[in-house]
Amino acid sequence: MTPPATASADSEKAGRTGRPAGPSGIGAGRPGFLWAAPAAVFFGLFAIVPLIMVAVLSFASWDGLSDPEFAGLDNWKKLLDDPVMIKSLWLSVLLTVLGVVVQTPLSILLGVWAAGHQRNRAVLSAIYFVPMLLSIAAVSVLWRAVLDPNFGVPAQATWLFGDGNLFGMQSSAIGVLVFVSTWQFTPLHTLIYQGAARAVPPVLYQAAQIDGAGTVRQFFHITLPQLRNSIITSMILMVVGGLTTFDTVLILTQGGPGSDTTISAYYMYQKAFKSFDYGAASAIALLLVLVSTVISLIVVRLSGYDKMRSTMEGL
Repeated sequence: MTPPATASADSEKAGRTGRPAGPSGIGAGRPGFLWAAPAAVFFGLFAIVPLIMVAVLSFASWDGLSDPEFAGLDNWKKLLDDPVMIKSLWLSVLLTVLGVVVQTPLSILLGVWAAGHQRNRAVLSAIYFVPMLLSIAAVSVLWRAVLDPNFGVPAQATWLFGDGNLFGMQSSAIGVLVFVSTWQFTPLHTLIYQGAARAVPPVLYQAAQIDGAGTVRQFFHITLPQLRNSIITSMILMVVGGLTTFDTVLILTQGGPGSDTTISAYYMYQKAFKSFDYGAASAIALLLVLVSTVISLIVVRLSGYDKMRSTMEGL
């Protein structure tokens, strides 16, 4: 039997909200499936359905005009025997690894700094985050003009850049691609680490100060372990973004010199819109999806991210 005091409180709560007071346990107030239905429909139409169509086309021969014809595993066999395809896959992996190696420590340091209370921190952070607001095409066009071998900075500083043609050698062209990607996407990952660093309980730093730990020891023994989940999330985004990079290569190097920067996504574009071999292009697209998924799952599994249950980073 409900005590009078409790019944009165429930009645008062129901009167304020206009509905009976429900339980406060798990599931109370949780929105139903209908709230997620619009997003689910959108994801299905613009992600799942195209992916299924690409998977089907990867086993067909199609020039984009005539009717597709079933080709079995011919597209996959041609890709495995294509030296440009093998080279493009290794270049994609190389660019992805370089992006992770360069962007991760840089974005962690900037994110932790941006989470502090330094003077003019907000203004400097706002300026630094500007590249994140620009499109990939705009950034690529900008740096293509800045690094132009005839009229850009390299042409005026031959003492530093040699003949000034950074796009004429594979090593320098890859360096340009890594630099431009780092310039644009590091602010995104910095923002991730900034939010995670602000969520670290201050009591941990207070206890470390009492024990005599300096700033460096606090960073390596408190901040980094607390950023574990964010580091994994950021790395997965870098892996997927690196393997599917296209716009930067198209505008900056166009796969050159020769095929020295022809990564898999750009090779897929060449197969589809220059060779009109949509079957082979679909096979490359599906291969990129599979590789990105496998690498992401490996990162999640090895890091133990899937076993994390705490709402606090690293605990």
